[in-house]
Amino acid sequence: MRQKLDYRSVRTPFAIPDDLESVSRHPKARRPGEAMRYHHALCYGCGDDAVNGLHVTVTAGEGVASTATMQVRSWMEGGPGVIHGGILSAAFDEVMGTTALLIGVPVVTGHLEIDFMRPIPIESSLRFTAEVLGRDRRKIYTRAAAFVDGPETAAEPVATSRALFIGIDPREHFASHVANSQRPDEHQRWTKYSSP
Repeated sequence: MRQKLDYRSVRTPFAIPDDLESVSRHPKARRPGEAMRYHHALCYGCGDDAVNGLHVTVTAGEGVASTATMQVRSWMEGGPGVIHGGILSAAFDEVMGTTALLIGVPVVTGHLEIDFMRPIPIESSLRFTAEVLGRDRRKIYTRAAAFVDGPETAAEPVATSRALFIGIDPREHFASHVANSQRPDEHQRWTKYSSP
């Protein structure tokens, strides 16, 4: 008899190495409880001025961990009454990429995967936990979990994610793309950023 598979039982072969170099909090990293912001005002993930942006808010935690929040708005609908999986992917990307700043490394996404456990209702509040697991030279490994805030749902994750980020120098990485931005003058200043 064949085992019935559904979307909750699929796993991918991406593995986080066992021999990662340990990481520690950068001396200039945001203190626990302080808001963290990596990007600019028009960033789709965290930007205050991004029309239909996610408006994810990331807060520094202890060590190399963070928490984050996001409101699931009606325009984020995928299936009837629930968030689109791509929206949740972008939120995880924002949360974990920003968390890497705790070790003083600006990053871009190399690989990101998600295990979706339950549908996430529209108009709910999401809470994320994230941490940097370690590094292998420029490769930064992270993991995160998302929870729907509420008395009956807050304890069990609705999704988990693992990712590989690549450490970059933003001045070099984005220099040839700044002219394409909606606000190139703002980005001229932003690409000078290279530490927490």
